[in-house]
Amino acid sequence: MDRRQKKTREAIFQAFTKLLSEKNYHQITVQEIIDEADIGRTTFYAHFETKDYLLKDLCEELFGHIIDTAIGLPHEQHSHYSCGTATDPVFLHLLRHLQENDRNVLGLLSSDNNDIFLRYFKSNLKKLIITQYADKGRLKNSELPSDFIVNHISSSFVETVHWWVSHKMQETPEEITGYFLKTVETLVRIDDLND
Repeated sequence: MDRRQKKTREAIFQAFTKLLSEKNYHQITVQEIIDEADIGRTTFYAHFETKDYLLKDLCEELFGHIIDTAIGLPHEQHSHYSCGTATDPVFLHLLRHLQENDRNVLGLLSSDNNDIFLRYFKSNLKKLIITQYADKGRLKNSELPSDFIVNHISSSFVETVHWWVSHKMQETPEEITGYFLKTVETLVRIDDLND
């Protein structure tokens, strides 16, 4: 994708994010996105088939790079952020990124559309837990199916984030990580969370 295409795509994302902070996803029209981004209809459809595809790509971009950088993978949009040390639990990295509020993620998570974003967040989080914990043998409870444990951990973390955001993030990311680790300590080797 060339620089001009990236700039147009970014303008569409910004317009869509702004509209999502103001109204329900189902009330937003493609025309409103086009008007807000100051682009033509053909340009919009050259990038996204539908509004649903735009939502999917926005969420993948948003949560994908947060999760990638939380596990130490390079990402051009976050390479300058300081996320702590390599030995911090990956969940702490995620919370720090959320606290930095890149792309107004906190506004989206606390908006009327939060169920949509929490669902995408959970989907990306499941992939993270599978690659970082299940695939590496870091799940504790062998009596339960691993996909059940992965779903439980990701659901619990999403609800933890939702609770934190809805309580105006009064606790630090470190405190929230501590709360979360207490809830999953029977399922994941806590020592391994610091690897």
